[in-house]
Amino acid sequence: MPSTTESPKFRLVAIPRLAAGGRWRVEAMRSLSEACFLWFTKGQGRITIAGVTRGYTAHNGIFIPPGVMHGFEVGPQVFGTALFFGRNCPIILPSTPLHLRIREVHAQQELNVTLDAIQRELDSTVPAHDRAAEHYLGLLGVWLERQGLKSQADAPRPDATWRLVARYTSLMEKEFRKGAGVGDLAAALGVTPTHLTRCCQQTCGRSAIELLQDRRIFEARKMLSETSLPVGRIGTELGFTSAAYFTRAFQHRTGSSPTAFRRSQ
Repeated sequence: MPSTTESPKFRLVAIPRLAAGGRWRVEAMRSLSEACFLWFTKGQGRITIAGVTRGYTAHNGIFIPPGVMHGFEVGPQVFGTALFFGRNCPIILPSTPLHLRIREVHAQQELNVTLDAIQRELDSTVPAHDRAAEHYLGLLGVWLERQGLKSQADAPRPDATWRLVARYTSLMEKEFRKGAGVGDLAAALGVTPTHLTRCCQQTCGRSAIELLQDRRIFEARKMLSETSLPVGRIGTELGFTSAAYFTRAFQHRTGSSPTAFRRSQ
């Protein structure tokens, strides 16, 4: 189940602000309980979606459905807008991730105008501004559908390696709190841990255990910074077999103990 607790209403956020509380908030593997759309207007970096890493640059639009594991780099030169659709979004949205490379100037302008209109209505206090914002959001859904259809002709078809890693990240989202290891997840997928790790290395340059630990430690950092739960209980809720094991794993991944990290937040 997706683990975050976003507001049910849609909203726009400047991409640099997403990392204001630490770059781990965007770079570590995580999922959202709502769909999101990232529109990059400047800079470049890498983004990993469902275990597959690609580069992004200016005029790239990336749609991520709810529950899909992802993380992306946000360097100092990266700018753009993130739109979060909220839970139970009323408009029709794509059911699979999209990585759109928008080369046509008119399509870029159309998107910028729509995003500006959404923000303007969200900031407004005039009557029916909320309904107007929803209508503009619907136009964005149409834009995504049309651009998605265009991109399908040029996009490479997912091969067996991509499909396996996507299944792995999807299963991981359901099981990472239960203490399941790579061996358990590989067995559930009908492959060996060695083969699974080889596929993960091919698609994103990371091993299967690195993806799993990154996902679990992201959730640990989120719980440490946003809740007052005891450190030991957080480790237990994330499937670590002991407080000592949780502390070692957390320190190995972040460079600090859970307690020190909580104080820094």
